[in-house]
Amino acid sequence: MNSCRRIVCTGDWSSGLNLLFSGVKTCRFLGTSPSLSRSQTTAAKQAPGSDTREKPRLRAMDLARKVQQEKTKTQAAVEPPLSGQQKRVMELKRFSQQLQNVHPNVMAKHLHRGVLYQDKDVVIINKPYGVPVRDDSGVTSISSVLPVLSKLMDGMKIRSNSQLLPCLGLEKETTGALLLVRSEEVVEHILNVNRNNQLQMKYWVVTVGVPVPSEGVIDIPIIEREVVGSQPHYKMALSPVFKMNDAGDGVTKVRANRQAQPAVTRYRVLDSSSGCSLVELQPLTGVKHQMRVHMAFALACPILGDHKYSHWSKLAPQKLPERVLGKLGLEQSKIRYLPLHLHARQLTLPGTSQADISVSCPLPKYFTQTLSRMHLSLPNEKDQK
Repeated sequence: MNSCRRIVCTGDWSSGLNLLFSGVKTCRFLGTSPSLSRSQTTAAKQAPGSDTREKPRLRAMDLARKVQQEKTKTQAAVEPPLSGQQKRVMELKRFSQQLQNVHPNVMAKHLHRGVLYQDKDVVIINKPYGVPVRDDSGVTSISSVLPVLSKLMDGMKIRSNSQLLPCLGLEKETTGALLLVRSEEVVEHILNVNRNNQLQMKYWVVTVGVPVPSEGVIDIPIIEREVVGSQPHYKMALSPVFKMNDAGDGVTKVRANRQAQPAVTRYRVLDSSSGCSLVELQPLTGVKHQMRVHMAFALACPILGDHKYSHWSKLAPQKLPERVLGKLGLEQSKIRYLPLHLHARQLTLPGTSQADISVSCPLPKYFTQTLSRMHLSLPNEKDQK
């Protein structure tokens, strides 16, 4: 525009400023339309037909998820990819440690989802790995969350007088069917039933080795002994009442140790492959670590993941053959992460006012993965082949 001409400095500052302001005013009012506001100008610059609606704001949850995704991408770009061995170890850690040191409410909700059977007298739940039944230092136990579990089963009623009590416990490393009762009277009834061998518990284990014969009864008392050495400790051990005679063609009865406890275990091999076996165990007595001791020392077929009874004189992770390690996808240096493969598969309880109660508990994920890796078939799968 002619009115917005260049200003040449001639030494007269006042005339130059007047000329400048007059040019600005001329430029301001020469337009054919009035001045637009900032929002109108922005809208005018948008393409015709574009959506002018305001975008929804991100929620805190969406923003946190976006930040986590960006962080994961950054870590993936920086960290080298995990090997098959590292993935396998992380997998086993997740299976065995996922419920240790969790909040009691989290534990109670998990147990509530794992209820297998309930009536007015008893409740049967699926016990997870690594969780003690009774109070243990530093770890959330099942007993400590039973009040919360009872309320969850009653629909979180404020005025609820129901209770749950542990009756027949399982070891910390054992998974499967766990019996709970609703009153002290039922506890006494269950204990009497168990003393008369009317309550049946069948366990499934994976053993290192194949038991011979494939079916039988182990009747050898068990006693607790001290293991001397660089790391003194105590273990349950066999205390047989018979020994081989000097000629080696028969047995001779010896005096029984007064501290030894009678221990009887019935076993049956369900399948064998790759140097391992799937075995069904039915303990007829309730001695501490009975099944683990009988399998390791009586049949020389320790349970997979039993780092306590795979050796007698030392405390060390279980030593596995190279063939088994290859099938499991583990190195011997990482075998300490392998959990105990001892699962309470079936519980049968005689009913008082109804038919017998028989509950089968599903196998944990790490157990089924081991069966798949070792090419061991479940009984019904084996029958279909």
